[in-house]
Amino acid sequence: MTVFGLLSSRSARGFSTLARKSSVPSVSSTARHMSSSGPMPYDDDKMPFYALGTNLALQVGGQGNFKTLLDEDELDVVLEGFCENLKGTATQDARVILTTYGQQLNKILQERTNQIVERVKKDGEDFIANFLDCNEEAVKTDSGLVYYEMKAGTGKQPELSNTVEVHYHGTLTDGTVFDSSVDRGQTISFPLGGVIKGWQEGLAMMKEGGKATLVIPSDLAYGDAGSGDTIPPGACLKFEVELFKVS
Repeated sequence: MTVFGLLSSRSARGFSTLARKSSVPSVSSTARHMSSSGPMPYDDDKMPFYALGTNLALQVGGQGNFKTLLDEDELDVVLEGFCENLKGTATQDARVILTTYGQQLNKILQERTNQIVERVKKDGEDFIANFLDCNEEAVKTDSGLVYYEMKAGTGKQPELSNTVEVHYHGTLTDGTVFDSSVDRGQTISFPLGGVIKGWQEGLAMMKEGGKATLVIPSDLAYGDAGSGDTIPPGACLKFEVELFKVS
């Protein structure tokens, strides 16, 4: 993920929407996420079919994030339904099952998703409160953004119409790094008006040559949708940002 991922977010999807979604990652894309350590479970003749199963699991599991929504027994039932319908051994017509239980499933998944989102938001609120307690010079704006100046800049101050060149290091509240131009060793430039609100407000408070920490609540970041597999729904984000150039 790069900072351009800040331009967009995905909305929560019900089961029926997931079923209709047709975008499938390529096998080569899937392979890049497979661990290179340890033996392969099958010989080379069978591994292409195992790769297909891996691809399907990443597609469906990545869209629904089912590992956090279902317990182990429920996942076993999901796999049973998948295998039986794939093999054609199911005892009931798939359309009847979806018509009968689809709405109930949507309700279950939505309720569990909401519970997780609320818990993540509460963690973010606690993180912000602790950050403010530990950093007396940090300020919380009316929008809820927390701005902590690490190094004062002396150059130009950006506006939304400007393009900025920055280094940044983004983490979740547990310290997990989800994106970092610093780690990649290369600054990045982008229109300030095209990124999330927390960045728009925070960068506008800086000057060229400055460095600051931005703690961004979820409603100024990706909200209840999250972003891909890296930023959970409702997540509060922390960025260390160094502003090099405003143009």
